[in-house]
Amino acid sequence: MNRILKTFCASLLALLPLAAMAQIDGEFVKPRTGKFLLQNATVVTVTKGTLSNTSVLVENGKIAQVGTGISAGDAEVIDCSGLYIYPGMIDGGTRLGLVEVSSVAETVDYAEIGNVTPNMQALTTVNPNAEAIGVTRVSGVTTVLTVPTGGLFPGTAALINLNGYTPDQMYGGFKAIVMNFPSSGRRGRFDRRSDEDIKKDSEKALKEANDIWDNAKNYLKLKNAGAELQYYPEMDQLSKAVSGELPLLIVVDAASDIQSAIKWVEGKDAKVIFSGVAEGWRVADEIAKAGIPVITGPVQELPTRQSDRYDAAYANAGKMAKAGVKVALRTDEEENVRNLPFHAAFAAAYGLGKEEALKAITIHPAEIFGIADQYGSVEAGKRANLVISTGDPLETKSQIMHVFIDGYRIPMSNRHIRLYQEFLERSPGLKVN
Repeated sequence: MNRILKTFCASLLALLPLAAMAQIDGEFVKPRTGKFLLQNATVVTVTKGTLSNTSVLVENGKIAQVGTGISAGDAEVIDCSGLYIYPGMIDGGTRLGLVEVSSVAETVDYAEIGNVTPNMQALTTVNPNAEAIGVTRVSGVTTVLTVPTGGLFPGTAALINLNGYTPDQMYGGFKAIVMNFPSSGRRGRFDRRSDEDIKKDSEKALKEANDIWDNAKNYLKLKNAGAELQYYPEMDQLSKAVSGELPLLIVVDAASDIQSAIKWVEGKDAKVIFSGVAEGWRVADEIAKAGIPVITGPVQELPTRQSDRYDAAYANAGKMAKAGVKVALRTDEEENVRNLPFHAAFAAAYGLGKEEALKAITIHPAEIFGIADQYGSVEAGKRANLVISTGDPLETKSQIMHVFIDGYRIPMSNRHIRLYQEFLERSPGLKVN
């Protein structure tokens, strides 16, 4: 029994959040705000070129100045000689903060029961103490869109900054109602439905989507007319997509489904964003013609069809961009969101190019989300979400030296780093009796 108890206690300790473990050791350093002068760096602004030997002043959570000859005053000076300053990276689609241990159902909160739950808010479910948040932000990813999954209308996605005690403190100023567009293909290799059954199921799902959308339109008409309505949170939230108050994030991958989704949104007042779009390269011209922005990914993925080239997923973003589609990237991850810069690197190497790949994880998602006045580039007046590195963050050899989120200097530590440091040099080591 004693052995079992020890094992149980060790398991509990392994699940403690980073802050709790660090406080036990008395070594925890919190993110701290203040006035900071990042001196003598190469500043990659993204929108206004690359500036050599330039300084950035951070004050009151924002970028106060970018230039040379900035007076330090009472600011804390950080020498960035030989280093590069980039805007914080933005992942356009994750489940970060919505799941802790994927194999433990009690910690998985990205899906609700039911097919139509647009009123379910991802923001209220975010766990600010999720271990993966600390791991992600020290890799230079400062902001993510966290997206619910599940049914036809699974919920409302929210943009979060990766620092804060509460979800409201982390909120990044953008929400979108999610729609998983009905698929016309097989659900996987174990799908044994006949072609006829697949077609019937697809038509049925699309009819259901149309009926639900029409219900939301009718709800909006009655609401605008001042009618007394019964409590109907699903339609109340979905009507915000109908009116264009909130964007509609349509998750769609297969080429035929993308074409159907383009036709489906025609004539609607909704502000539409496509997400996923794994086979966007097949219908890139049609997406461009429709003027629909895309958040695609993951890039480091297998082809959707066995007959495709090995690099179909790698080249997808570049082919859409060349066709005139505004492209941002997502990892579609819950744990390895930290790999966002390497997804961008693959896209850069396979046709997107380094400059556009960097934009796809900075200014482009900011523009798609309508928050480019606050995010996505190093400019005075924007939020101080900054990454200071030894080189191009899309290259694995580059090291992230400092991270700022909303002007808070983030401690460059997390559970992974602490464990690495703990066991790198085990001295004096434990003796076995």
